[in-house]
Parts: sequence; structure tokens; C-alpha cells
Amino acid sequence: MNESCYHCGEDVPANTDFKVEILGSEREMCCPGCETVAQTIVDSGLVSYYQYRTAPAEKADLVPEQLRVLAHYDNEDVQQEFVRNSQDASEVTLSIEGVSCAACAWLIEKQVSKKIGVYSIRVNTTTNRALLSWDKSKVRLSELLSAIHSLGYKAAPFEADQQEAAYHRSMKNYLYRLGVAGLATMQVMMLAVALYLEVFGNLEPEFKSYFRWVSLIFATPVLLYSALPFYINAWRSLKGRTLGMDVPVSIALLFAYAASLVATVTEQGEVFFESISMFTFFLLLGRFLEMRARRKAAAASGNLLKLIPAMATTLDGKQIPVKTLKIGDKIRVLPGEHIPADGLVLSGRVHVDESMLTGESVHVVKSENDSVFAGTLNGDESFELEVTTSKADSMISNIVRLQDEAQLSKPKIAEIADVVARYFVAIILIISFGTWLYWHQTKPEDAFWIMLSVLVATCPCALSLATPTAITCSTSRMGNLGILLRKGHVFETLCKVNHLIIDKTGTLTEGDIRIARVDTKSDIDEPTCLALAASLEKHANHPIAKAFREFESESILVDNVSNIIGSGIEGTFNGQPISIGSARFILDNAETAESNGIYLALNGQHIATFTYEDPIRKESAELIKQFTDAGIKTTLLTGDSLANALPVAKSIGIQDVVADAKPEDKLAYLNSTDSNDITMMVGDGINDAPTLAGAHLSVAMGGGTDVAKASADMILLGDKLDRLLKSRILALKTRKIIRENLAWSLGYNLLILPLAVAGLVAPYIAVVGMSASSIIVVSNSLRLLKEERK
Repeated sequence: MNESCYHCGEDVPANTDFKVEILGSEREMCCPGCETVAQTIVDSGLVSYYQYRTAPAEKADLVPEQLRVLAHYDNEDVQQEFVRNSQDASEVTLSIEGVSCAACAWLIEKQVSKKIGVYSIRVNTTTNRALLSWDKSKVRLSELLSAIHSLGYKAAPFEADQQEAAYHRSMKNYLYRLGVAGLATMQVMMLAVALYLEVFGNLEPEFKSYFRWVSLIFATPVLLYSALPFYINAWRSLKGRTLGMDVPVSIALLFAYAASLVATVTEQGEVFFESISMFTFFLLLGRFLEMRARRKAAAASGNLLKLIPAMATTLDGKQIPVKTLKIGDKIRVLPGEHIPADGLVLSGRVHVDESMLTGESVHVVKSENDSVFAGTLNGDESFELEVTTSKADSMISNIVRLQDEAQLSKPKIAEIADVVARYFVAIILIISFGTWLYWHQTKPEDAFWIMLSVLVATCPCALSLATPTAITCSTSRMGNLGILLRKGHVFETLCKVNHLIIDKTGTLTEGDIRIARVDTKSDIDEPTCLALAASLEKHANHPIAKAFREFESESILVDNVSNIIGSGIEGTFNGQPISIGSARFILDNAETAESNGIYLALNGQHIATFTYEDPIRKESAELIKQFTDAGIKTTLLTGDSLANALPVAKSIGIQDVVADAKPEDKLAYLNSTDSNDITMMVGDGINDAPTLAGAHLSVAMGGGTDVAKASADMILLGDKLDRLLKSRILALKTRKIIRENLAWSLGYNLLILPLAVAGLVAPYIAVVGMSASSIIVVSNSLRLLKEERK
């Protein structure tokens, strides 16, 4: 028999685990609603309700609609749109409302990470997004979202349109609060002039009292309405047992108002209503401008998702929502329409604008069985498309996810800054109290406002914003350059690189290989040799293998094929062993090999040589020159023969060449480099994967193999090597701006603190200084976005 819910008396469903400790024992609950209500009763100190009640409560209905909405996110069909699943974990990008500083992010990460089944959660304060990884079998997504809601923040799977709507709602609320604070400040300041400067002559005590009461009336809505976001953030921090940026701000406001209220009622002492109003107005104005700037930095990646249309057209002409598309569905993409899903072209030859992925404005020609990606723009011809991936796993969603991951990673100096910022708030509170004690002894009439100035002026908001805004802007710029970041250390490492190791085929060369000549060495004719080679090469994923595709023949079949990475391919044809590959793999005497040769052997006999052409990329020489001029050593590391590698190296200015290298040879070379070398490896093939994984920084070409991309830190989507030069320049600028931001924020706090303690900073100056420092840091980071227009 099922146990009854301690709160409402209904049966507790099987396979649920909702419990609350009440009156010294764990009590079973039937649903999240009853659990939330019961926990609220306990937390509020009203546990005696359960001792004296005469009947069970009604079914809990605390924010039931919200809880029901969260429960919908556990539905697998719903999750297909935004959850990425692997064997080990599920991952989702969340939008979070209410995050204002690094302390908010730390609080969410700290509380959610405690939950069983959570692998990691990382919050980006610039984009107001979080990356959550968890085990579905141990905890439901709705429970994790509820945990975030219980802290006072709103969380839901990220959708660009919804986050933009939330942003506009937030900005609208800020404008209302800002308007109330601004109007009240003007009124209170006029009264303050009369009170302090006595412009009307010696005021009678009755008039002074009247002006104070009027100031109280104007300041009260400012304190209770306009400043409400600061109290909410402060309460969240204290509830999570941490000290956020808004704790000293809230203390300053409440103390100033309480002291002014007492002074008004008792008609003794000073009032600070003008400081309260002005403080709130300037702080809100600073937050408003800061939010707009951070929104600009965060908008780029989210805007990519807006390129995916809401509706798709079926083959029979019906309009259906894109979110209902499943793998295997067939749709028609109309001329001039954004492609709704990743898939394969079923018919037609079309031109697709992929500039949103690669940064290249030239249209790409797509034929039957070619891949196209959601969000790219179709040209002037309609075509049929078969959906191959869900929206959550689409190329554009992966780009946004990887950008978010890169933005969430912080340089070590930034991690230290975040820790310092958290402890700095505690230090501010201690110093403020000490300041009040000192001035109360020496100059009691000024002690209070001097303490307020210390509380406000030294709030380390700018310190927490110094790195996230710069990383967000840089990651957005990288995306515009057609560079996809997979690891967060890219910006740091790219600045330190002093040894470039680069592959040849498909990297320095275009990889658009064609067979230029066929030399037969037996009585087997040329078409048959080409067909035999094509039957073997179709089992490989390399630029040279692609050159044989057009020669495939259904009448020639090769069995028992095995791929010898770095050497060639072997199998059986009509019971005889057949192989194709390098001279070293096929010929007894490799020294007789021809340049640009691929060799085919049947039954141990060399039967054909295929000579290929592979043009050098036009930007390769400039890449090598720029890296050499920057003092970076360059090595050409290739599995191709020395005869093929040397002409390429000579033509583009590379002195150091390592050829005929198998994957293990490439990795061995990487491990043999000088211990002071910070290596950057650029490659595109399966044989480059171990070296890409082992280098300090690795770049995979966008047209390369999936294995190579999975091993790389960066992916060059457009295959334009000159983008690597721009990315290095951007990384150096990013490092410079982060250092400037940290120097400014730390310098400001170190300068303003002794001045505030000495009583040389008025409260309104403290507010302006604190807000200005945050705006300066964000604006300095936004310079990274403006560079792209030059």
C-alpha cells in the first residue's frame, strides 16, 4: 500500500522522492507542489501548523502553473528540441533571468552543483545563459530548474526569441523604476537646496520639518519600488550564504532611510533623502546602460538561432512548425528561404549562402547528397531536403553551444578576480563599520554619510565584469571570422604560441585534388585501374580519396577492406590481395617513386601509378610570412613524401619539413619539440587527430574529418587560413583589454577606498564613480566588436 502524503493526505506515487524534514522526521510528499509548500512552512518557522491541524491540507497549489510548466520539460519529445544527449550525459543551454553579477552566478553554480546527478553548471553573467550537464537517470530537468527558481531566479531552456522578450521586459521595468527615481530625485534635490543652503533665508523649524516630511514622501517610493532589484539580489545572496555586490548597496540604502526617518520624526539629526534618491537613480542608470552594453555583446550568438525559420514546407506544400520536424522527414526549401534544418539535398543543384557560418559571402554550390545547414540561405532554386539532425544537434545550435562554452571559460587571472570580488564585499562591510566607529568618535555628524560613501564607492562590480564581457565580445568576433571555438583556453594560448606545426594536404593546399595522369604498369587498362582504386578509396575520408569518387563502378567490388592510417588501404578483389597508398606502402624501392604519386598493387604486383594535382592555397604564403615575422617557428609536418612536401614548403617559405610521417610519427615529433615551445597544430585528416589532441593549441579545417574536428580546440569553418592571423591579432587585443579592465577596476577601488574612508567622497560622487567604473569596463570590452567593421 502506498504511503500517504504528509501534507495533503493523498497517496504518494511510486518512483518519486519528494521529502521534507518536519518535526524531526523525514516526511513523504506526493508532488513538487506539496514539497514546496511544506518546505516554505518549515522555513518560515510555522512548523507548529502540523502539530495542531485537525485535517490534511488541500492539494498544494503554490505556483502550480509554474511547476506544471517545468514538468513539461521532462517530456522526451519536448526535450528533443533543446537537449543534447550522449552516452554519458545530457546537456542543455538555459536562459536565466535575474543574474546581475558574478556572485549571482557563483550562487546558482554552488547550489545546483550539490544536486545528485549534476555533472556541472556554468553561468555566464554577460549573456545571462547557463550550460547544464546532468544524468537523466538520477535527476529530472524540472527538479534542477525548480532548484534555480527556489533561489529567486527564473530558468528555462534557451530560445533566442524568449530571451529577447525577457530582456525587453526587464529593460521596461528598469525604465519605470528609473523614471520614478529620476522624478523623485529632482523634487527632493530642490527641497535639499532649501534645507541645506537656506536660500530662502533663515527657515523656521516648522518649514524645515515640512520640507523633511515632503522629502520623506518622495523618497519612500524610490526606496520601496525603484531600489527593489537591489534588495532582491541582496536577499538571494544572503539566502545562499554569500555576499553579493548588492549587499552593501542595500545596507546603505536601508540604513540611510532608517536614520533619515528617525531624524524626521524626532526632528533631530540629519536626513539623507536626497542621497537615497540620487544614489538609486544613478545606480539604476548605470545598471540600465550596463545591461544594454552586455546585451549588445551577447546578442551575436543568440541572433544566429533566429535565422532558423519557424515554419517549413512539406513536399505536398503544407506549412508545418520546424520544431515538429524529425530525422528522416522530407521537406521542400523554397527560393530565397532560410533552410529550416540540417539535412541532405535530395534533388537539384542549388547555390547556398553560408556566410553566417563561414564569414564568406560567395555562395556555395550544393548537389545531390551534399549537406546543408539550418539557418543558411537558399538561392534562386527550390530543392528537396531530408532532415538528418534534430534542432538541438544542428550545426547552428552547436556553434551557439560551443561559443557559450568558450565564454564560460575564464583565464586564471579572471578566476582570481572573481574570488577577490566575493571576499572584497566582506572586507568592504568591515571597513565601513570601522570607518563609522572612527568618525563617530571624531566627527559624529559626518560619520553616517562617510560610511555610506565607503559602502557604495567600493562595490567591486567592475572587477566582476572585467573578463566575461571581453571574452563574450571576442567569441562573437571569432564567430564572425568563421572560427568556432571548442575550448576556453584558446585566447590565452593563442597569445603565447611560438611554434606553428602545419599539415600539407587540405591545409596549406586546397585539398581539391584531381587525378592528372594514370600510368598503367600491366595489361589491366586505365578505366579498370581507376575503378579498382575508387573501390578501395571510398572506404577512406581524405582529400585524395575524394578525387577517385567519380571513377566508381558498380561492377567492381572489393572485399575485406582495411584502412592502414597514414599508409594506405588494402582488401581483396576476386580472391587476390589488392592495395593502394604511398610509395613506401606499395613499392619495394620507394626511392624510385614519382612526385605526387598514388600507387596501386594487385596480388603483390604494382599495376598503376596515379599522379594528382593539389593547388596551394593563395593565402598560405602570407600566413607563413606573418607568423615568421612575429618570431614564430614554422614546421611542415605531413604524411606525404618528401618529394611532394619540399616544393610546397619552398614555394611558401617553410624551412623545416618533416615528411613521410605516420600518425604515431607526427605525435612523436610533437613530443620531441623543445619544452619551451608552445605549439599550434593545424590539420584536417584522421592522421592529424593524435597530434591535434596533443598540441597546446589545435586548429582543424572545416572541410576536414569529424575525428580531426573532435580533437581540435578551434575549427576553421571557411578553410581560409588568413583567418588564423586575424584570430591571433584578436587574441592579443583581448588579452590587452582584459588587463586594462582589471587594472582599471582594481585601480579604481584602491584609489577610491582611502578617499572615501577619509571623508573626501560625497555619497552621490561615490554612486557616480561606481556606476561609471562598470560602464567603462563594459564599453572598453565592446571595442572588440567594433574592430570587425574596419
